[in-house]
Amino acid sequence: MGYANLQSCVKDLEQSRQLVRIEAEIDPHLEMAEIQRRVYQASGPALLFTNVKGCRFPMVSNLFGTIERTRWIFRDTLEGVRHLVDMKIDPMQFFKHPWKYKDAIRPALHMLPRKTSNGPVLRHRTSIDQLPKLVSWPRDGGPFITLPQVYTEHPAKPSLLNSNLGMYRVQLSGNEYAHNREIGLHYQIHRSIGVHHAAAIEEGEPLRVNIFVGGAPAMTVAAVMPLPEGMSELTFAGALSGRAIRMVPQVPGPAIYGEADFCITGTIDPDRLLPEGPFGDHLGYYSDAHDFPVLKVEHVYHREGAIWPFTVVGRPPQEDTSFGDLIHEITGPAIPSVIKGVHAVNAVDAAGVHPLLLAIGSERYVPYAKERQPQELLTCANAILGQGQLSLAKYLIIAAKEDDSAIDIHDISKFLQHVLARVEWTRDLHFQTRTTIDTLDYSGTGLNAGSKLVIAAAGNTKRELPTTVPGELTLPERFSDARLVLPGILAVQAPGYVDGNDDLAQFCRFYDREAPINQFPLVVLVDDARFTAETLNNFLWATFTRSNPAADIEGIDSFIEQKHWGCRGSLVIDARLKPHHQDPLVEDPAVCRRVDALAATGGPLHGII
Repeated sequence: MGYANLQSCVKDLEQSRQLVRIEAEIDPHLEMAEIQRRVYQASGPALLFTNVKGCRFPMVSNLFGTIERTRWIFRDTLEGVRHLVDMKIDPMQFFKHPWKYKDAIRPALHMLPRKTSNGPVLRHRTSIDQLPKLVSWPRDGGPFITLPQVYTEHPAKPSLLNSNLGMYRVQLSGNEYAHNREIGLHYQIHRSIGVHHAAAIEEGEPLRVNIFVGGAPAMTVAAVMPLPEGMSELTFAGALSGRAIRMVPQVPGPAIYGEADFCITGTIDPDRLLPEGPFGDHLGYYSDAHDFPVLKVEHVYHREGAIWPFTVVGRPPQEDTSFGDLIHEITGPAIPSVIKGVHAVNAVDAAGVHPLLLAIGSERYVPYAKERQPQELLTCANAILGQGQLSLAKYLIIAAKEDDSAIDIHDISKFLQHVLARVEWTRDLHFQTRTTIDTLDYSGTGLNAGSKLVIAAAGNTKRELPTTVPGELTLPERFSDARLVLPGILAVQAPGYVDGNDDLAQFCRFYDREAPINQFPLVVLVDDARFTAETLNNFLWATFTRSNPAADIEGIDSFIEQKHWGCRGSLVIDARLKPHHQDPLVEDPAVCRRVDALAATGGPLHGII
C-alpha cells in the first residue's frame, strides 16, 4: 500500500538506504540548493537535513532524484495506474484480460477523495517567518516554496471534485510583501487556477486559496500532472497513493488536506498585484520580477513532526526531470486516443520543456501519392497546439510514422537527423506570429508573448547529412569557429548581439544557393560554438531557449510567396543571448567553496556528492 504521508515515505526510504540524514547545520540560503544540485547530478540519495540554520523544521530533498527511486516510491500502485489509463483508452481491455488488469481495481477504488472532520496538519499553528527560508540562486527575490500544492475550488460551485491542485510558485517574503501577512503567488498562463480566479473576479470576491506542503508523495506528483480542465487532481492522487485523499471541509473556503505537513490559508484580493521574483527558473535563466497575485495570509498550520520537502530548479536536467519521465510513462499511451493521428509527443526536458516539442504523427491523407508530403501532419500539429499546456510550445517538430516505424521521439539525435534528411525548407515551415508562449520564456516580445514554428517533415530521404565541416567552408567577417553539432547541424560563433544590427541577415546574404554551407540544412548562430557543439543538451538548451522563431530565423536564398516564408538554402537560427533575455543562472563561488569543504574527506557530505 502507498504512503499516507511524508513521514512514512521518509522512514521507508531511510530503512532501504535510499535516504541519508545530514545532521550538520546547513544554511537554506543558497547552501542547501547547491548541495541538492550536486546530489542530483551524482544520482545520489534523498537527503534529510535535520539541522536547518535559522529554522526548527527539518527539510528533505531529492525524493524524486532518480526515475528509479520515483518508481520505487509508487511501486504498489504505478502499474495499476498505468492500467487505469489503458482502460480509459479501451474499456474492453479489462474484460479481455481481467487478470492482467486486476491491479487497477485497488487504485480505482481510492480515486474519490473523502471528507474527514480533522487531520494532523491542523494540530499546530505557526507564522510565515518560522517556515524554512529556501533561497536557491543568488539573485532570487526572496525565499520560495519550490514544491507547493496550491489548492482552490471553483467559487460558483465549490466541491472536492470541482477543484484544482497545481504547483504554482510561492514567494514567502521580500519585495513589497507585508511581513507575515502577504506572500506572492505566481501562476503561469494556461493553468486551471486561472479559471477559478477569473470566476472570483467576475463575482467581485477574493479567491480563497490553500497551499499545502508535504503529505503523501502522490499529492506532489498530482500537482504537476497535466489533467484535463475540470478533472480533480485529488482523484489521481488517490489512485497513485492507493489511499483516498482525506480533506477537511472549511467554512468559508476550500477544504484542507489533512495529511499535509504544512498548510497556508488565505485569500487573493481581486484588485491587488505586487512584484514577484526574480527567481532562477527551470529554463536555466532568471525570471524577472513581474506583477502577480498576492495571497493575504490567514492561518499557517503544521502537523507534529512536520518535514519541509523542497527541490531546486535550474537549467535541466534537475529533479523535476523525474516528474516529466513519470508523467510520460503514465500518460504516453493515451496520446493516440486524445489526439487522433498522433502517436507520441516529447516535451524536450533539455530544452526547458515548453520551448521544444517533438512528435510523431500519421500521414495517410493521400496514400496513393508517389511522394509523401506533410498534410495530415499539419492537422496533427494544430491539434497538438490546441491541447492544454502543449499549446505553449514554441517549436514543434513533427515527423511521419509511415516513413520509419521505428522512429523514437526520445532518441533526439536520430529524430532530428530523420527530419533534416527529409525536410523541404521551401514548404515545411509554418509560423504562428504574435501568439502566446510560456510565461518563463523571455525570448519573445514580452511576458507570455512570442511566436511558434511548426516543422513538419514527411517523405523519402532528400539529402545526405554531412558529418564533417568542409575544408572549403568560408565565413563572413566577424563570424568564426564553425563546428559540427550533429550530422546536418552546424554551430557558428557569431559576434555579440547588438540591438538594431542585422548580423543574421548579413550572414545569410553572404552565401548563394551553391555555397558549401548549404550542405547543412540547419545552421545555428551562437555566442560560443565550442560550448554549443560539445553536447546534444548544450545545443538543445542554447538553440531553443534563446530564439523566437518569427524574429530569429532567416535562411539562405529566402523568399515570401503568398505570405508563406521559406528558403532554398540552409535554415539559420540566431541563438545568441539578446539584451531582452534574462541572465543564465550561475552559482555563488563562495557557496560552492563551502559545499566543497562539506564534501571533502571527513565532511558530512563526503561520499554523497
